[in-house]
Amino acid sequence: MRVQVTARHCQVPDFIRRRTDELVGKLTKYEPGISSAEVIFEEEKRESTVEIIVSIARAEPLVATGDGVDFRSALDKAVDRMSRMLRRRRDRITDHKGPRLSEGVSGD
Repeated sequence: MRVQVTARHCQVPDFIRRRTDELVGKLTKYEPGISSAEVIFEEEKRESTVEIIVSIARAEPLVATGDGVDFRSALDKAVDRMSRMLRRRRDRITDHKGPRLSEGVSGD
């Protein structure tokens, strides 16, 4: 998965960039079809905002935002929201499928 980091009106420290790659890379366990992710860091006045845009094959992109006093807390909030969105999306897809053939159908 390709992770692109963009900074608007600020400088993003290297340890935050490494943490971003690590946390966003873990999102593939919820959705293996993720092709790329764009993480946008923005700072206005005293509030930091992080926006994550995830592109999934054959689906609309998902967007999650998080804000906080620093980039670390904003990133954690955004990743939590994105993981919830991906889990909910995966549950919706798997809930609509029929029973597995191995479970068998009792036709007594």
